[in-house]
Amino acid sequence: MKKKDYFKLFRIMFTLSAFTFGGGYVIVSLMKNEFVDRLKWIDEEEMLNLVAIAQSSPGAVAVNGSILVGYKVGGIPGAIVSIFGTILPPFIILSAISVGYNQFKENVYVGAFLKGMQPAIAAIIISVVIQLGLNIIKQKEVYFIIIMVLAFLVTYFMNVNIILVILSCAVLGGFYALYKQKKGVK
Repeated sequence: MKKKDYFKLFRIMFTLSAFTFGGGYVIVSLMKNEFVDRLKWIDEEEMLNLVAIAQSSPGAVAVNGSILVGYKVGGIPGAIVSIFGTILPPFIILSAISVGYNQFKENVYVGAFLKGMQPAIAAIIISVVIQLGLNIIKQKEVYFIIIMVLAFLVTYFMNVNIILVILSCAVLGGFYALYKQKKGVK
């Protein structure tokens, strides 16, 4: 990576982090738009894998995702640049809010602004879910489609702990990879 690419990585992550409301899944979809669709620094399947790792790792999905994307495109320096770009905006914003927290929490306009953003955030998260789900379906691997459907069913209808679901899916994916390797199938 060239010096200007590190600056571009920082700028993108800083901008996404500063203007993204709704949590990690929203920023992950925007990261996909930037790094997969626009810049083509990462392919779609790899981004899906990075999101899975970021989601299943301890910590915030946005921070984990930025570390992985930064590392993928620029090694350790890329990860460092990416994480600073991601954590700096919330740090600045939360520091400013903490100074006048009482005035901020009782402000009618701020409350209305946050309430008004909820439908947009929900729509963005639904969009990410659909995109990731369609990517799994496009692979035409019945095994992974079944895992996806079962994971949804046990999470949504049976309230199974998400950590258990993620770990179970990881184990099932590992067994499937070993099976395919043993059979000599790619």
